[in-house]
Order: sequence, then C-alpha cells, then structure tokens
Amino acid sequence: MLNRKTFFIREHVGFMKLSDTYDILDPETQKQLGIAREKPGALIHVLRFLVNKRFLPTKVFVYEGSDHEDERKLLFSIHRGVTLFSARVNICDSRGTIVGWLKSKVFSLGGAFYVFDAAENEVAFVKGDWKGWNFRYLNKAERELGTITKKWAGIGKELFTTADNYIVALNHEPAPAQAMLLLAAGLAVDTIYKEA
Repeated sequence: MLNRKTFFIREHVGFMKLSDTYDILDPETQKQLGIAREKPGALIHVLRFLVNKRFLPTKVFVYEGSDHEDERKLLFSIHRGVTLFSARVNICDSRGTIVGWLKSKVFSLGGAFYVFDAAENEVAFVKGDWKGWNFRYLNKAERELGTITKKWAGIGKELFTTADNYIVALNHEPAPAQAMLLLAAGLAVDTIYKEA
C-alpha cells in the first residue's frame, strides 16, 4: 500500500461515536487498500463525554488489507498525548519504533503542521487553505510534494454528520518510509487535528 501516490480516505459515519474508523481506498476503483482505526483506550472513551476529544490522548492504527482482522496487517500507528495548544504526534512502524513525528504550528489560519522523520529532518510542511478543507505538502523550498483535498460528500452528509472524506495525492512516488510519513500526515488532518 505504501508504494502508491493516491489514497481516498473515507470516514465511517456514526451517531455519538467515541472513536473513528477510516477506509483507505483506491480513488479510481474504490477498492479497499486498508483501514485506519482509532483506539484511544477505555478511560479515554469515558473522558470524551466530559472533555473535548482534541485535548485527550489517542492512538490511530493503520492496517493494510480489508476490514476483516485475519486479512490485514499493521503498517503503522499514530500516537498523540494530552494536548492544549501544540503537541508532538509520534508515527510508529508496526514494531512500535518511532519513524517520524508531527508538530502543529500554533497560529495558522487554515491549519498547519510539520512532518519530521526519526532523525528530526523536516520531511514536509502541511499547510491548509483558509477554510481548512484543502492542504498542501510543501518541502523546505516550498515546492509542492502533494495535496490533501476534502471531497464533497453531499449536502445531507455534510450538514448532519462530522464524517469527512479526503483525497491524499502525492506528486511523485515516494520511498515507502516517506510514504508512511505523508499518509500519516494526511490521516492526521482529520484524526488528530480537526476532529472535535
């Protein structure tokens, strides 16, 4: 899955859900490539009734394969601790080793954060537009590496649910390690930075 340039991220719709699930699809064929599941823990589930979930710790596990547990394998996970303004978000490989991290920019009109590898090299700067719907991956020279674009789901879904759909499109086929960081950043737009 990490040798691809484009991904369609589709959030599952649910009423009063306390954790999120996202299908990772081929944008052209709609074939399921993987799934991302938020697993914050039992205590955090209870606290979400009292505290806005964007301030609480969470974990998102990204699997390759279908929704059936016996047909999928863990690719990486995203871990965020307790946060008030700006928190470090770790990206770990399937063995739990930190391969990179995200750091949000404190003040930004449409949302922005940095993507770093494990050696603390800046891989990309993810910058949102004024609406916070569309984002661009930029390198240090401000050349575009790819985009994260919100896909319109229809008036009924947009008005009555918080479910979002995104297209993550990279301008070139990255190495698997870089693809993991950029896909994690694309998922983090909704799972870590935007969900309330």
